[in-house]
Amino acid sequence: MADDNDLIEFVKDRLYFATLRSKPKSTVNTHYFCTDDEFVYENFYADFGPLNLAMLYRYCCKLNKMMKCFSLTRKRIVHYTSFEQRRRANAAFLIGAYAVIYLKRTPEEAYRALISGSNASYMSFRDASFGECTYNVAILDCLQGISKALQHGILNFETFNVTEYEHYERVENGDFNWIVPGKFLAFSGPHPKSKVDNGYPLHAPEAYFPYFRKHNVTTVIRLNKKIYEAKRFTDAGFDHYDLFFVDGSTPSDVITRRFLHICESTSGAVAVHCKAGLGRTGTLIGCYLMKHYRFTAAEAIAWIRICRPGSVIGPQQHFLEEKQASLWAQGDALRSKQQQTARPYQERSMALSRLISTMDGFSIGTGGLKPGGPDDYGENGLDLTQGDKLRALKGQRQPRGPSTGMQAQKLPGVSVPCNAFNSNLRQDIYAHRTDFRLAT
Repeated sequence: MADDNDLIEFVKDRLYFATLRSKPKSTVNTHYFCTDDEFVYENFYADFGPLNLAMLYRYCCKLNKMMKCFSLTRKRIVHYTSFEQRRRANAAFLIGAYAVIYLKRTPEEAYRALISGSNASYMSFRDASFGECTYNVAILDCLQGISKALQHGILNFETFNVTEYEHYERVENGDFNWIVPGKFLAFSGPHPKSKVDNGYPLHAPEAYFPYFRKHNVTTVIRLNKKIYEAKRFTDAGFDHYDLFFVDGSTPSDVITRRFLHICESTSGAVAVHCKAGLGRTGTLIGCYLMKHYRFTAAEAIAWIRICRPGSVIGPQQHFLEEKQASLWAQGDALRSKQQQTARPYQERSMALSRLISTMDGFSIGTGGLKPGGPDDYGENGLDLTQGDKLRALKGQRQPRGPSTGMQAQKLPGVSVPCNAFNSNLRQDIYAHRTDFRLAT
């Protein structure tokens, strides 16, 4: 049984969090539960969290059910975890996020509760690499990223389809995730032909067409060298752009500006890929989050990793920190300009509406940047790149058991048997954003 001094209070006489050395037994007055073995992060290298969006959703459903359960109405509910630092950090992330989403706490209030009393600070999360960590993402960063996503309508568990998320995140089913629903989809790079290569599923561009059309994806941006012909997307009615930069590196200012311009110029959703759809892809989407929603670099990295674990790696983390101020300034200027033009636009709106209503078949050309790109083929060197290795690691993961609920649509063109794979708050937080080494 936990001593009251060990309990972190989130709802008085109702909801608590605790770090315990042994498994407690529930009593007449207290119900204990632990999710350490239920929600487990699938790492690439030395990364260990944060847990993904589906796990957070399922945790929130589980806790909401307990809070409403008649047999538990008079009991204190205690989510407990162990002193193993990685599990403890993920458990704290879950209940902290629940407090932000459902208890309407600010990120700072939720984090203040987590570190209250004698509770030690929590291990910060790191990138999907090995060896020395040079950039930490703290639990507070994750909570603030979730808060920003809620604020801007990016996160909405009322409409979130957990079955679809868990289906399409799998390599065999397409390996893609929405970062901003209806705007940004991050996915693993397509191949010339759908096939299973040494147990690893590869998908041709055509495999994505039905899903893209159904979800209003109108634009595809490729960040790696050419492996498939862009014409296969453009002939199907999608805009396609090439913005190549080297695997594991950071984009130039020209590439960043072009990426933002393309995304700001399209009314539909944008599907972005590199090789694994993690490093380069997450980095440029992070730039958009900072410019348009004023995420900090750490908040953007945290949110993108919650949506698509393993995203933004090594120097790409520091790149986003370096670009934060300039992207905020660009976004502030853009919003100021939009506000200045809003009033005269409103004054002209009725006249313009009457004019447009008389013009049958009127359309506006896309103009601007020309789709397509360089003729160079493949990152075809003999050495495997970072993207190759990450994608291979993801492909080796064992499929999970079937989820309940609506069945997600299977990508056409490749059949993969189930056995095909091998087995002072801010100051306090940044004081802990120091280098540390994890055993691999």
